[in-house]
Amino acid sequence: MANTPHLWAYTLLSVLLVSLVSLVGLFALSQDPSRLRRIQLYLVSLAAGSLLGGAVLHLLPQAVERLGTGMPFSLYLLTGFFGFFLLEKFLWFHHHGTAHAEEGADAGVGADEGTRAAQPVVAVILVGDGVHNFLDGMVIAAAYLVDPGVGLVTTLAVVLHEVPQEIGDFGVLVHGGLSVRRAVLLNFLSATTSILGAVLTLWIGSRAEGLQGPLITITAASFIYIAAADLIPELHRTREPRQSVIQVLMIGVGLGLMIAARALGLG
Repeated sequence: MANTPHLWAYTLLSVLLVSLVSLVGLFALSQDPSRLRRIQLYLVSLAAGSLLGGAVLHLLPQAVERLGTGMPFSLYLLTGFFGFFLLEKFLWFHHHGTAHAEEGADAGVGADEGTRAAQPVVAVILVGDGVHNFLDGMVIAAAYLVDPGVGLVTTLAVVLHEVPQEIGDFGVLVHGGLSVRRAVLLNFLSATTSILGAVLTLWIGSRAEGLQGPLITITAASFIYIAAADLIPELHRTREPRQSVIQVLMIGVGLGLMIAARALGLG
């Protein structure tokens, strides 16, 4: 897709939507803690299916179309996978599980004004999520540079991945000493770094058409890494049969959404 005003509009609207997902943490205020943990696990399952489906059914075919299946494609895929491992290992503390929600619930998420001193984990979460969301913006913009349909599918996968994460992060911020109002504001500001990532990628992409293949390959690698290294291991924390069946079904729903999008000609 040529770098046009429409491309910029679609991309910026998408990353704005992703930024607004940060407000979903308020949903946790009205939920029973045990119910919230179950909901979060089901959302994690949905995200895992959508990320894997988006990578395998949409992003990788586009990457192969541009790069072929030779050494460059393989190297970009490996670089993306292990690059995200290094980022998560050394640059930010981040996980997608229910521990975040448990901490927030145990601390009393509904307090209007935090009286505890803010703990170091608050800064770590905000900075880490700022980096994470910046990369989300780059991912979405790279997808739109390839094709509008790929951009829409990628946005959907990112949104489904962000929902359980943001619920958990909100709980940690309040547990760490922030008031509900301040946690909402700072979490949203952290999420808006996705806009900066998108703008940077569109600006670079307009000047280097040859980057589309590598960018979409690295995006696919990031989706596979997040699903395989962060989300699916979290689902193995529970062995209760009924919950396990629902998790499998939700993964299937996520995959089904990506299959349906492919059948509709998106990506």
